[in-house]
Amino acid sequence: MWIRLVTAAAALVSAAVHFILFAFEGYRDLNVIGPAFLVNAVAGIVIAVLLVGWNHWIPAFLVTGFGVSTLGAFLISATVGLFGVHERWTGGFVLTAAAAEIVCIIGGLALLSPVVLQRTAAHGAPARVGVRRAH
Repeated sequence: MWIRLVTAAAALVSAAVHFILFAFEGYRDLNVIGPAFLVNAVAGIVIAVLLVGWNHWIPAFLVTGFGVSTLGAFLISATVGLFGVHERWTGGFVLTAAAAEIVCIIGGLALLSPVVLQRTAAHGAPARVGVRRAH
């Protein structure tokens, strides 16, 4: 359960950063990015609630996708630009959100791994793939 709580907290941190940037730092005035930041904030809250309240693989899948897509969008923005916005790897908001999104990805994958192993074993395939040693 602690992985779910830590991952939910990370989703809330990312959501809070995006809401603060939207509401107080002028991102609401950016054509596509502004609404995307607001959607990101709401999605982070919803996913965090689902992670804590629903013991199922779907919230883990959602938080993994949330982290990958949010961090991926930032990486695109920081390299080639995204909808005319060019970000930089500086500032507390950037580093806080990036760290939170990395935790979302790792936590989501950690929650999904037993599900994948269990489903693989249930279908007759080996649950773990090992390296054979030469004798």
